[in-house]
Amino acid sequence: MQQRILIKMNFKNNHRLKTDPARPFMSFTTVSIRSNRSVLCLIICLGLLTGACDKPQPDETLLIIDGLTMGTSYTIKINEKLIAAETKQITEGINSILNDVNQKMSTYITDSELSHINQARTSDWIMISDELYTVIKSAIEISQLTNGAFDITVGPVVNLWGFGPENRPEKVPAESDIQQALQQTGYHYLQLMASPTAIKKGRNAAYLDLSGIAKGRAVDRIANYLQQHHYSNFMVDIGGDLSAKGINKDGISWRIGIEKPVTKQRIVQRIIRLDNISMATSGDYRNYFEQNGLRYSHTIDPKTGRPITHKLASVTVLHPSTMIADALATGLLVMGPTAGYELAEKQNIAALFLIGSEKLFNERYTEAFKTYLVEQD
Repeated sequence: MQQRILIKMNFKNNHRLKTDPARPFMSFTTVSIRSNRSVLCLIICLGLLTGACDKPQPDETLLIIDGLTMGTSYTIKINEKLIAAETKQITEGINSILNDVNQKMSTYITDSELSHINQARTSDWIMISDELYTVIKSAIEISQLTNGAFDITVGPVVNLWGFGPENRPEKVPAESDIQQALQQTGYHYLQLMASPTAIKKGRNAAYLDLSGIAKGRAVDRIANYLQQHHYSNFMVDIGGDLSAKGINKDGISWRIGIEKPVTKQRIVQRIIRLDNISMATSGDYRNYFEQNGLRYSHTIDPKTGRPITHKLASVTVLHPSTMIADALATGLLVMGPTAGYELAEKQNIAALFLIGSEKLFNERYTEAFKTYLVEQD
């Protein structure tokens, strides 16, 4: 892995990099230590919505670590007084976690632990790491909760539609090919053994895809790492999956902007407060292709083997675990605006549903979500 680390005292725009989801993991890391006089407000997408940036506290510093991982960008913000030795240690620890998650769970790395499982044409027990066991176990539990709307075995169908690591041409596959791919799916065929940790695929050609849960796991591991090192004011963001704890530099809980699900603009739909809670959003409005005037989303319904067609554009979930929020957001999105909302309300899940089209969106949120809303002027 190649990386570069920059320690800067000057102002730098912390823009999000647009990356191809099919790209491999991290290519560089940037570390910036910025005094409060030269830092944008710690409100994602919301720099103009608060005047708190006008109240600098020169004796404090903000550590920002950012780079690329899992085909997207990541940003870690730590609102603590730090010394250079701590910065180096934290950066190395974060890099180690990201490398470990990728080496265990990436389908884009041919020698990852997950790739070895996918390449194995056997229905016998396969020994796996405790880490992979934990993630797969959680994925199966979310599959059961969402009645299969979230399914890590849907990889063959995702690949068939051109949204996987194989990068096939963007075209609608034949119905016969869809049905053939579906024959290799089904989370209920997976079996796990807790001691020693192992998995049995049930179907020889089963292909697991953890893209809907691995980023959340990485966020959780980094957040736990920071807490273990006694940091209590930070935010971790990997591709929009976030975990936040404590306060930002303005002395208030972290403020996060949830995007309006439009393809050509970045507009804030809602502002929420995060403190000791995680957030994940799943949407079908950026990764898609068009054929004969029809749009085909990357969000595949595991039951039909086709992209979702309902009007639910995005789902945001808040949960103590980013990993669980990540998987739930995908599952609820697949379920749709009615069934997804009903499940979230029944399970007391804090969730925001944005329903509609490019021009008009209706929002619907569960009772548990209300407490995190920030009133907008």
